[in-house]
Amino acid sequence: MKKAITKIALISILFISLVSCENNGYEDYVQEKTPTVEMNGEWYITITDEATGIVQVSHAIHKTYDSNDGKMYITDRILGSNPPKFTGWWLETKLDVNIKDLTFSSANTLNTADGSKVKITEGKIIKNAAKSKGGNTVDSIYFKAVFDYEPTQVLIYSGHRITGFDEDKY
Repeated sequence: MKKAITKIALISILFISLVSCENNGYEDYVQEKTPTVEMNGEWYITITDEATGIVQVSHAIHKTYDSNDGKMYITDRILGSNPPKFTGWWLETKLDVNIKDLTFSSANTLNTADGSKVKITEGKIIKNAAKSKGGNTVDSIYFKAVFDYEPTQVLIYSGHRITGFDEDKY
C-alpha cells in the first residue's frame, strides 16, 4: 500500500512537471513594442520657475506613453481618478517625438488637463543619466513648458524615471 501511494505521488509530480512546461499556444507569441517604448514610463519630476529658480512642485509623478499615431502623451493626472486629480502643474498633452535621439516637443498643443495651450521645448530623455533617491541609476527627463495663460513664465521640468523600489519613493 505504501509503495502504491509512493508510485502515485511520483507519477503525479512527473505529470505536473511535464504539463506545467507546455506552451499551450504561446510558442509563437511575440510581444509588440510601441514606437515610443524607449521613452515611455513613469517619472518623478520637479517643476521650477526658470526666472526665479523657485521650485513650484517637487517630485510630481508624470507618465509618458505612446499615443498610437507616432506621437507620445505626457500627463501628471492620476489615471482612473474621478474627478481628475493631477500631481503637478495640470499637464496632459501630445508630444512630437524623435525616437532616434529621444527628444520631444510640442508647439502650442491642447493641454487637455485644463483646456489651455502648452508649448514644450528642449524635451530630452537621457539614458542612465540620473540617480534615484536610493542611488539606483535611472533615465533622466528634462523639458521646458510655457502655458498660454502665463506666456512669460517658463517652467523647467526635470526629473528621473521611477524604479518602483520602496527605497526610491518620495
